[in-house]
Amino acid sequence: MRYCVSDIHGEYELFLRLLDQIGYSDSDELLICGDILDKGEDSVQLARLVLSMPRARCIMGNHEYAFVRRYRALMQTSPRDFDAVLAQLQGYFPKDGHMLDWDTVDRLDELPYYIEEESFLCVHAGLPLDGDGVPLPLAEATPEQLVNDRRFKNPETVYRGEKCVLFGHTPTRYICGSDEILGYKKSPDAAGDRIEDYGRIHLDTGTWLNGVLGCFCMDTCRATYVRRQNGG
Repeated sequence: MRYCVSDIHGEYELFLRLLDQIGYSDSDELLICGDILDKGEDSVQLARLVLSMPRARCIMGNHEYAFVRRYRALMQTSPRDFDAVLAQLQGYFPKDGHMLDWDTVDRLDELPYYIEEESFLCVHAGLPLDGDGVPLPLAEATPEQLVNDRRFKNPETVYRGEKCVLFGHTPTRYICGSDEILGYKKSPDAAGDRIEDYGRIHLDTGTWLNGVLGCFCMDTCRATYVRRQNGG
């Protein structure tokens, strides 16, 4: 099975519970639409796990982008003092920064900005569109558009791309008042059991706000949710 999730934000234990809930195995594939870092307490531990999973692919979210920009700025000011740079980067994460190593830094620095397959496209925030809702070529999109654009999330946004776009970035509660994954069908008559039936799928269930983490199965078009056990 192929699953997609977004905006886990350092919720390491909750992520493990989600994997257990969906019965994730070595034959499955997991796509993560960015923002594994910050807000939750276990950002580095989560990043190290995600980046070591053989069939998991993660893209750059705005929080990874901010971290990478910080890293590159430090390298410009202290290009030869690697220990000092790593120490400052470890301070970026209050609880588990001591777990940050250079391999994790390098892997975060190398994250792509999107994943494109035959029937779907994963980005963090959205795509730049022309006036008719047709997506502009990805090669022309800036990193800031892909990780920060908040227009794409709007239900009234016209999207006339061929591929389904899976994205996160903004909690869905700000759209519908509920912490659930939102699917926008290309046609009201579409059955909704194929990824090709959808134009957009909004994945951010506001985990850092409410402790609800959801994922979407691209093969069954069904969502699965877990909730933080302490109810926070």
